[in-house]
Amino acid sequence: MSDRLCIAIMAAGMARRFEGPKLDVEFSSKRLGRHAVDAALEFDTRNLVIVVGDACPKFAKEAEAEGIAKLLGNPEARLGLSGSIAVAMRHAVEINCEKLLLMLGDMPFVTSATLRLLADAATVGCPSAAKYPDGKAGIPVCLTVDQFAEMLPLLQGDRGVGSYLSARAQCLRVDVPVHELNDIDTRMDLAASKVTPSFRSEQSGTVQHGKIRS
Repeated sequence: MSDRLCIAIMAAGMARRFEGPKLDVEFSSKRLGRHAVDAALEFDTRNLVIVVGDACPKFAKEAEAEGIAKLLGNPEARLGLSGSIAVAMRHAVEINCEKLLLMLGDMPFVTSATLRLLADAATVGCPSAAKYPDGKAGIPVCLTVDQFAEMLPLLQGDRGVGSYLSARAQCLRVDVPVHELNDIDTRMDLAASKVTPSFRSEQSGTVQHGKIRS
């Protein structure tokens, strides 16, 4: 990867639907949030950051202690995902990165191969994003620094990058394995993924809030 890249994992959410510290629960022999860290490191080890709120997840503290990630605080995490994305964007500018790859800490199935596809596909004036089964673009997303000023005013609450991508005529939607787009929102999601992991590749239909609905 020749471009200077920053990878940012969003981990400041309140996990209200999960009713507990979601990103630290055990999933496939490691903390849930650690899967995103490992996928990022398999792709690029240079500039990995984790955006956290007031209650910092243990997986993030462990990554910082290992020297593999830098923690960025979002003092307004309660207001939604958009604030965390803005924190990551400002950091990318500060360290002179050309691209910012956004991930969610509760999407444990995203692979380093998908991250590489997205990072390679993003170009000046044209962000790249995972293509969901309904044709819409969503996280993981890769932005280039020229897009930050345009995007910041559109970030509101939990809308994240969706409003920005939907407003753009140019956005490269990258085909990725559909099971990678599942996230863990509730304890039922966690239990279903542990008991019947094959459900992720057998479902089809649209994705709502990261879930694949038939």
